[in-house]
Formats: sequence, C-alpha cells, structure tokens
Amino acid sequence: MQSQRGSIGRFATAGSLVLLLLSTACGAGGDKGAKSKSSPTSVAATVAGVVAPAKIEVIADLTGCKVKIRTEADELREGVCRTDQGDYLITTFPAEKYKLTWLDAAAVYGGKYLVGTRWVVSAKPKVLERLRPRLGGNIQQLQGVGPAPTAS
Repeated sequence: MQSQRGSIGRFATAGSLVLLLLSTACGAGGDKGAKSKSSPTSVAATVAGVVAPAKIEVIADLTGCKVKIRTEADELREGVCRTDQGDYLITTFPAEKYKLTWLDAAAVYGGKYLVGTRWVVSAKPKVLERLRPRLGGNIQQLQGVGPAPTAS
C-alpha cells in the first residue's frame, strides 16, 4: 500500500508540472502585438523543452489560429490556418509511425517543416521560425528529388 501512495504522489506532482507548463505556454496567445516578437513566454516552450501535443485544435490555439479541418482520416488529421503571421498547414498523426511515413513521402517535394511528436507544420520558413517558440519541435529540411534549381 505504501508504494502505491508514493506512485500516486509522483504522478500528481508530474501532472501539476505539466499543467503549469501548459498554462504558461497557452497564456501568451492573446497579445496581438507580440505575434512576431519573441517574448519570455513564447520562448519558454523551446527553452523548457515543451512540445505541443498532437491535437490540431491545441496547436492552432497555441498559434492564434481558428483552424479549418480539411482532412479526417485514420492515419492523419489535417487543418489549414490563415493568420497575420502567414498561412500554414497542421498535420497530426495517431502514431509516430504515420508521421515518419508522411515525412518520407514529403521528402520528394523537399522544403522545411516544423516537426514535433506526432505532428508536422508546413509553411514558409519565416512562418516556421515564428511558430517554433510557441510549439517547440524542430525545423527539418527535407531533400527533394531531381536536379537542384539553378539561378536564372
């Protein structure tokens, strides 16, 4: 019985820390003037190692977007965001293996993506840089196929 109480206490403490981090990360979304500036709250996600959960609505809320769902499938959900920061696509996956398969397929097209646990954000590189402090994750460069573009 003693070991069960200790485990419950550890889970409660861990849960409290997660809630504290989430409430800190979510509290910065309402300030329109801070959208393109780094603030202590928006930088906290990457500094603290926090990564947004794999739920489109939560990711969209963290970025100040009202998402429009465009794909509902067993392997993924996809939503479009249009904001003052730029347009972007949020894709979430029920399991990490689906994300890895999606990234393999996207590699054909190349480009940069913001990648977290069971989610990917597709956007122009400048938009990804602005979103990363709020969401966490890593910006990954995927190599396309075919010849490299030449300057004209």
